[in-house]
This record gives sequence, C-alpha cells and structure tokens, in this order.
Amino acid sequence: MKKHLLKLLDLSQEEILEILNLADQMKYELKNGIKHRVLKGKTLAMIFSKSSTRTRVSFETGMYQLGGQALFLSHNDLQIGRGEPVEDTARVLSRYVDGIMIRTFEQKEVEDLAKFGIIPVINGLTDFEHPCQILADLMTVREYHSALEGLKVAWIGDGNNVCNSMIVGALKCGMKMSVAVPKGYEPHADILAFAKDYAGAFSLVNDPAEAADGADVLATDVWASMGQEEEAKKRIRDFAGFQINGKLMSLAHEKAIVLHCLPAHREEEITAEVFEKHAGPIFDEAENRLHAQKAVMALLMGQK
Repeated sequence: MKKHLLKLLDLSQEEILEILNLADQMKYELKNGIKHRVLKGKTLAMIFSKSSTRTRVSFETGMYQLGGQALFLSHNDLQIGRGEPVEDTARVLSRYVDGIMIRTFEQKEVEDLAKFGIIPVINGLTDFEHPCQILADLMTVREYHSALEGLKVAWIGDGNNVCNSMIVGALKCGMKMSVAVPKGYEPHADILAFAKDYAGAFSLVNDPAEAADGADVLATDVWASMGQEEEAKKRIRDFAGFQINGKLMSLAHEKAIVLHCLPAHREEEITAEVFEKHAGPIFDEAENRLHAQKAVMALLMGQK
C-alpha cells in the first residue's frame, strides 16, 4: 500500500482489496479472541476540525486494539487553529507521533500534511472525499453479497464527499454506479472526470427511480452536511423526491441492501420504515469503520 490514505483516487483496485481483505481477517480474529498488537508503542495524532462520533471512537478504539494510543486534538488544541502553517504542524508532529489522522474541510490541508511530514497521513474526512467510510461500505457490501464485481450501486441524494468516494471505490472494484442528484448538486468535477473512464458502468441522472432500478445497494447521506446548516431549508425543498422509501426500494433487486453513513435524518433522505428494515447492514457498516481503519493503520503505520 502507498504511504498515505489521502483519497481513494490514489489507490488501485489491488490496494483497496488488500485493505478489505485485512479488515475481514482482523474482524474475524477479533471476534474469536485473537489480538493484534502490530502498533504496540505507537501513537496516532487525531486532528479534528469537524466533530464526529464514528470517526473519533473507531480510530481511538482501533489504535487501542492494535496496541497503540491515540491523541485527540481539536483545532483549538493546536497552534494550527491560531494560524501556524500546516507545513510546520506536519514537521513538528512528525517528530512526536507515528501517524496523523485528520478530519477537516479542505482536501489541501490533508495533502499538505502528507507533503511536509514524514509519517503516514490518513484522511478521516474532507469536503472532497471520505475514503475510510467507503472502505467500510465496500466491506459491508461484500459481507451481504459475497463479492463486489458486477453489483449495481445507486446513490440517491447529494453529490457530496461520501458520494465522491463511493463513485471511485465502486468503479475501481468493478461495480456499476448510478448517481441520482437534483440539478446543481452533482459530484465534484474531478470525480466525474475520473468516471468518464468507466463508460457503461457509470451514470449520472436526475431521476431516483432510474438510478434505483435493479440496484443491489442503495446508499444515501443527509441532505445538509456539516457546515451547510444554513442551507438546510433550501436543501429540503431541492431534494424533495430524493428519498429512499418503500416505493424506491420496490424498484431495486429483491435482496438489495441500504447503506447510510450516519447520522440519519429519518423522513428526510430516508424513511424510518426503510431505515429500520435495513438497520442490520447500516449498523454493520458503522461497525466496519473500526475494522477497515484498523487495516489501514496496520498497513501504513505497521511498516518498519
């Protein structure tokens, strides 16, 4: 695997599958009492510009289970929050810790940490991509459908960071991807440029029914992500009709599963009925953040 996990665009299919295979192994062995201490004595700095439940708890628990420790650092805890350049923060942290996970707004901040530091950097979320979430999603799809290749994923809702990463992860792993978004809410231009190389496997539409037709996986996210709270009312109007509900599910494959990265706003992007019916895969997906990220940390930080 490469030195960092900055975005899924950087990874090959082989590297993605390497992570997923190790995550599967670690999950199985953890549940059978086998401990992995591959990061014993190592420290992960966790920088948070955006608050989190799953990202913080899964990374912190994962480091503990791997024998290391994690340091929670909000922007208020660091001089970076008071104007210190990212490049200086990267060089200082490289002298203290063995890896950095950052959850922030700008993708450039993640890239600069990797550029100026000498330790692995993991993208815990940016406005551009959410690679750790999609690794967990792909892991979950394999658990329910045994394989990835040939399956159809339907994304319903906002063309946000999770959607961006889902497009990349699905297409690189041989899946078909259909994205249904309202006009003006399309995925990032760089992601659409990437998807052009997968003609026939990718479609961008404005009709959720077209995207959901025959889908094996339906995925969504909140309509107003962190930092977009002021747009919430407008987005509720714009996303009317882009809800995963019983009618939409009836168009999908009979064994289709639903994924949601959480938190979920029931009766907005997904009905409470559909959410509870598919709570199994949704919360397996949440759990798999732990296992997928442990695999990433082991591969990046376990190297001598």
